Amino acid sequence: MADRLDIVLLVGAVVVLVAVGAVRLSTRLGLPSLLVYLAIGVALGESGLGIDFENAELTRVLGFCALIVIIAEGGLTARWGMLRPVLGVSATLATLGVLASSAVVGLAVYLVLDLDWRLALLYGAVLSSTDAAAVFATLRRLRLPPRLVATLEAESGMNDAPAVLLVILLSARTLDGAHPWWYEALVVIYELAAGAAIGYLVGVGGRWALRRAALPSAGLYPIAAVGLTVLAYAAGAVAHASGFLAVYVAGVVLGNARLPHRQAILGFADGLAWLAQIGLFVLLGLLASPARLGDALLPAIVTGLALVLLARPLAVVLSATPFRVGMRDQAFLSWAGLRGAVPIVFATVPLSAGLAGATQLFDVVFVLVVIFTLVQGATLAPVARLLRVNAPAEATEIRVDSAPLEHMRADLLQLEIPEGSRLAGVHVDELRLPVGAAVTLVLRDGVGFVPDPGTRLKVGDNMLIVATTEARDAAERRLRAVSRRGRLARWFSEYGDDRDK
Repeated sequence: MADRLDIVLLVGAVVVLVAVGAVRLSTRLGLPSLLVYLAIGVALGESGLGIDFENAELTRVLGFCALIVIIAEGGLTARWGMLRPVLGVSATLATLGVLASSAVVGLAVYLVLDLDWRLALLYGAVLSSTDAAAVFATLRRLRLPPRLVATLEAESGMNDAPAVLLVILLSARTLDGAHPWWYEALVVIYELAAGAAIGYLVGVGGRWALRRAALPSAGLYPIAAVGLTVLAYAAGAVAHASGFLAVYVAGVVLGNARLPHRQAILGFADGLAWLAQIGLFVLLGLLASPARLGDALLPAIVTGLALVLLARPLAVVLSATPFRVGMRDQAFLSWAGLRGAVPIVFATVPLSAGLAGATQLFDVVFVLVVIFTLVQGATLAPVARLLRVNAPAEATEIRVDSAPLEHMRADLLQLEIPEGSRLAGVHVDELRLPVGAAVTLVLRDGVGFVPDPGTRLKVGDNMLIVATTEARDAAERRLRAVSRRGRLARWFSEYGDDRDK
């Protein structure tokens, strides 16, 4: 048993490291990284290294777990100031747009591929959701108007909830058909409303708790924040509400709060989301059977053309026109409805339920995602320029982290002056910090300010000190010396330099 575990860990570590390196390679080549991860999964599978993996139920469960983390990261990094103006159009795209897209694709597949109408609608429902991971990763590298980016990101964060409800509903109805349509409609409305409410309550409660918690380690705050988003999903699921919507709403509330160690929380969530994407795409590649994919090529092209040329444009027109979105913006929204792992995960729902035709559905969706990710992902920038919706002067999304400052070869030191410290009463210039270290900020009574050399320090002050890597140790020794002996530390043979070692 231990030997098998060692091998699993070895393979898993190699896969993760190769996937991390593939991100840089895919960026240089202009290819979406998800295709590289899918390829790794296929290479490990039955046609590559020979790993025989056919467990659709396990894939569905792990896929949903990965989506929770990915959607949580999207909510945590969404800025409410950008989200609020587009909330109406994004929510409409995520609900009315999903319904319209499902109906159009279902009708096209029903007429062209001669499928059962419920299975045809299932094709539409599976493909109705844009992929949050693909949208976040692609759009944040482009120079686009913030409003347009926010619309697409908010839509991708919210439309998983109604889409998965449709998929589960159609899978269940195909098997037993227990309730009339109006009852199912009321259930969907309840699940979305309750999911949003639960996510908001968890987010507000978590925000209050994290602000007042005095956790013993800074590393516990990111764990708690991500744990709260998972709690939102679980609470929604227990209440028979939309867990995915609860996750996104809770993430937005937490991500826009002034939380302790906020940048550490966002960095931790970003790393978890990358790990979830890697594991999810590799797992989906493992589940795919290359021997069957050739037969799915033509149905995938037909379904994809119906989605891109008919369903998505109609969904955008119906959803965006009432909000006075311009035609060029609507055209870009139509083309930028990226699909990724989400439709493939949703395709495992009927597959795990043993639904007739579900295997072909999975293969068609897999092939469609690969083809249209290559086509759409590579053409977003040219299409934006062609439609003149690009914004060359707009800065691409950046993230500022607090510490450590590796690229600057510097460290950020934080110091609170306690009772009894001789630092109280000392002027900043009397600290005599070594060259390469400087006091950059003082927080006093909840108010931050940049000190000047004559600023006198007080008990309770919090100081931020930036020091180069070479000066860090000397600066720390000097601060400790002054804390013990005050400004006259040198008279007591405490120099705060190499002589104190």
